Amino acid sequence: MTQAFASEELSSEGAAAAASACSREFRADPHPVYATLRAAAPVCPLSPPHGVETYLITRYDDARAALADPRLSKDMYGAIDAYHRIFGDSSIALDDNMLFSDPPKHTRLRRIVSSTFTPKRVESLRSRIQKITDDLLDRCSTSEPVDLLPDFCFPLPLNVICELLGVPEHERKQAQAWSSTVARTGFGPEARKALEVAEGNLRDYLVELIARKRQEPDDGLLSALVTARDREGSLTDHELVSTAWVLLFAGHKTTAYQIGNAVYHLLSRPEQKRLALRDASATAEALEEILRFETSVENATFRYAKEDIVLRDTLIPKGALVQISLTAANRDPEVYDDPDRMDVRRPNVQATHLSFGHGTHYCIGAPLARLEMQTALTTLFGRYPRMALTGAPEDARWLTVPFPAFRGLVELPVVLDPS
Repeated sequence: MTQAFASEELSSEGAAAAASACSREFRADPHPVYATLRAAAPVCPLSPPHGVETYLITRYDDARAALADPRLSKDMYGAIDAYHRIFGDSSIALDDNMLFSDPPKHTRLRRIVSSTFTPKRVESLRSRIQKITDDLLDRCSTSEPVDLLPDFCFPLPLNVICELLGVPEHERKQAQAWSSTVARTGFGPEARKALEVAEGNLRDYLVELIARKRQEPDDGLLSALVTARDREGSLTDHELVSTAWVLLFAGHKTTAYQIGNAVYHLLSRPEQKRLALRDASATAEALEEILRFETSVENATFRYAKEDIVLRDTLIPKGALVQISLTAANRDPEVYDDPDRMDVRRPNVQATHLSFGHGTHYCIGAPLARLEMQTALTTLFGRYPRMALTGAPEDARWLTVPFPAFRGLVELPVVLDPS
């Protein structure tokens, strides 16, 4: 196989599913398409809207192995031409971090961040997360419908990660606006121009914020990163800016969509909601099943093949970009019985689902995300046990950009207190 991606290399069923996976239409429910790909084209060449061909991996065993395969590089500088075509030249300034690097650089960067982003630091945020959650719900109307995405799901993790980093409260909305643009899901000229402007603004802001932390350190994570060192030295200024960006980005959008997914699926399934909210332990277990059933991170970030790789009789040529579908892998019937059914009592889900990744790039913020999601659900449903969707579950609108990184709702309108 070459990177010309001849359609005849797929069966007619696989080719049709591959074409669907690059369209807007399948976003409302991509799971049937992923099921077809798992069966007919588990390693599938795609031609997404960004114009750079990729290979998509959909089966669980393949995905888990690929997430930890050193032949699949996360260092996008090694795929610089493809990187430029997808993201543009300006993105590189924000991508010199552990998410886009391989060992030994990744090892050094992750070790430094891990030394400051400790379980103790996360646990110390518990009371603040509860306070932020309570304050947001205090502002929500109980007399008319509320869209929980902008009013609750997004501001909760945004304020938590900003508090963790030490971003002043009055600067958070602007930082979030730039971050949202940088995480854009369009590939046209206007989107690329907006991306370039937002990246420049965000980079300049982070440079200035880091300079302030050097002059006036506080107890936030960013101040700790400024002074953190390991046996190979400290973070460079470029690495500091990029690390601050990836923590800001990864620390709020993924969790925001996951909270929304969890609320939606529990409201759509009253019996599952009852089981999930019996006690704190049941809620923690239910969250793992929801992470499996509808993870907010639909596809892992890009990798590229450092050498020719043969996977299930498909040649992924050296230099090709690879995407790993966590959503598809998490519903593989070879691993989960009746995978398209959400069962909050499903055993051993936390140990198996891939929603936080696998291997050296396993999500460093997973403990914080779990704490935020548990706090959000227990507080929200504890206050408003009769909360209901304003429309039928099947009318929910999902992100429609073809083949996005995220799986989440466009809106989440609810009535908090139907009485």
